[in-house]
Amino acid sequence: MAPADARTRRTDVLVAVGTAVLAVGLLLGLLPLDAADPDTIAVGTGTGTGTGTGTGTGSVSPAVGGPAWTLLVVTLLVQSAVLLAARRVPRTALLVVSALPVLLALVSTSTVFGLTALPVVVVVVLAALRVPLPRLWPAVIGAAALVAAGTGIEWADGSGAFRGGFARGVTASFGQGVLQAVGAVGLPLVVTLIVRSRRELRAARRAETDARAAAADARTAEADARTAEAAAVSREQDARVEAAVSRERAAMARELHDIAAHHLSGIALMSAVVDRQIDTDPERAHDGVRQVREQSTAVLEDLRRLVGLLRDDGPAERDVETVTGIADLVEHARLRSDVALVVRAGDHPLADGIGPLTQLVAYRTVQEALANVALHAPGAPCTVTVDDRDPDHLTVRVENGAPNGPAVGSAPAGGNGLRGMRERAELVGARLQAGPTGPGGWTVELVTGREARPASDDPTHDPEVAG
Repeated sequence: MAPADARTRRTDVLVAVGTAVLAVGLLLGLLPLDAADPDTIAVGTGTGTGTGTGTGTGSVSPAVGGPAWTLLVVTLLVQSAVLLAARRVPRTALLVVSALPVLLALVSTSTVFGLTALPVVVVVVLAALRVPLPRLWPAVIGAAALVAAGTGIEWADGSGAFRGGFARGVTASFGQGVLQAVGAVGLPLVVTLIVRSRRELRAARRAETDARAAAADARTAEADARTAEAAAVSREQDARVEAAVSRERAAMARELHDIAAHHLSGIALMSAVVDRQIDTDPERAHDGVRQVREQSTAVLEDLRRLVGLLRDDGPAERDVETVTGIADLVEHARLRSDVALVVRAGDHPLADGIGPLTQLVAYRTVQEALANVALHAPGAPCTVTVDDRDPDHLTVRVENGAPNGPAVGSAPAGGNGLRGMRERAELVGARLQAGPTGPGGWTVELVTGREARPASDDPTHDPEVAG
């Protein structure tokens, strides 16, 4: 048995036992009360109905152990026992508890018949607490009629109301029965309904309070969720800003590397040549110094342009490097190396359909490759090829042979040039290949797709321009 069922069962037993003890205790307590009343007339305890005669007006309780007393005790105990079923069948229990006094009134007369109303009061309360009033009305009316009938029969038999005439006896008996029905059924029902309504009102208020608290909790949870969402959005925004800053830092690092590597490697190479020629060939040494000055001026100009891009207090003016600018790179590289330019153009303008960012990547790739040739393979023949014949992609290749002299040297953090070229190629979806070719040679090849097909394309036209 579940704990809740066990508690319910114990409550039902306590109610039944309490009702029985109270009813029988009141019955036993009437003996000293009758003895103390001077108007009470003693009654015999024969085998009859237990009624007495006399001139007094006091009520007389039946003798203990007599037939009337025994029947009354049995009725009270049976009524109390029926209360055990009031939870399962409340309407049936109400009718049975109300009908037992009628049977007692038919077979015996007792001046303490009113004690049978106590179990009726208890069962009315139990039924009203468990069954809604619209479903309980028939049982209540039946119980009231039974209580009225039993009381009327007992009162008419004990008081001799019919001696003054049948109509008078019926009227007096009916009045007594109605009063007993009102006291045993009506008043407990009204009190129980009031208590039940107040309990339901408290439950409704408690439920409303709980609902308001739940709504407040829901609003708090929603506010917390919005706060967490705002925090997540803020963290995401911070992450995006950090990623953008990282990309910009990487882009600036590549740009600085390209500028410094291209120009400073030429300056270092020409400075080494000037150092060797300053005593043997002063005229050529002066030419080399002028070239160093031109390279220094160029690197300062490029640095000023880069700083102008980084400043936010005014617009920066800067020329956009394109594929056509590769010719200028080759021209400047010829001052310190044997560099040739080969352009294989199609039947369309050079680099037609190649976006500006992709052209900048091609330009920087050639610039970095020429700087690497000057730094690591001085005096080596070098060829820059721009192949623009294919309608789907552009190919830029820088290939050098074996060096004719010792390398000038490399920066302590070597390898950034190739890494920068690969990062730029990945940025625009191009393919970069770099590696050795033959004894002492090296090649760098960039293949990039077109964003749009060239304006015109004649596969039979295959001009080749060598510089």
